[in-house]
Amino acid sequence: MEREDRLRRDHHPRSAVTAAVLGHIQYDSPGHDDRSRRSLNAEWVEVTNTGRHAVNLDGWTLSDRADHTYSFKDLRLDGRSTVRVHTGTGRDTRHDVYQDRRAYVWNNGADQATLRNDRDRIIDTASWGRNHH
Repeated sequence: MEREDRLRRDHHPRSAVTAAVLGHIQYDSPGHDDRSRRSLNAEWVEVTNTGRHAVNLDGWTLSDRADHTYSFKDLRLDGRSTVRVHTGTGRDTRHDVYQDRRAYVWNNGADQATLRNDRDRIIDTASWGRNHH
C-alpha cells in the first residue's frame, strides 16, 4: 500500500534547469518482509523530472536517515518522466533502476528520503512517520 498521503515534502530551491524531485515512495513493501527479490523490489522511490528538458542524474544520490546511499550512474531522465529506484536486484532500464541490496532500506515507522545532485546539494526530501524533521 502506498503511503504517499503521510509523506512530508521539503522541496529545496533549485535552478530552472534542475527539475528533478522525489515522487511516490513505497517504503513499506506489501506482504511479508521476507527479503525475497520480489519483496525487496516492492520497496521503491520515484524520482520525477518535472521539467521539459532531460536531466543527467550521473553522480546524484538517494539516501535515507541511516545514510544508506544509492548513486545514480549515467542515467538521463527525459523531461516529464520518472525513474523508480528499487531496493533489490534487477536489470536497470530507463524507468527502473536497482540498488542491488539484500536488505530493506526505508524504515516503515519513520524515515526520510533525500535526493542530492552531483555537487552534493540537497534537491528534495520527503519524510514520514513520527520523526519528521
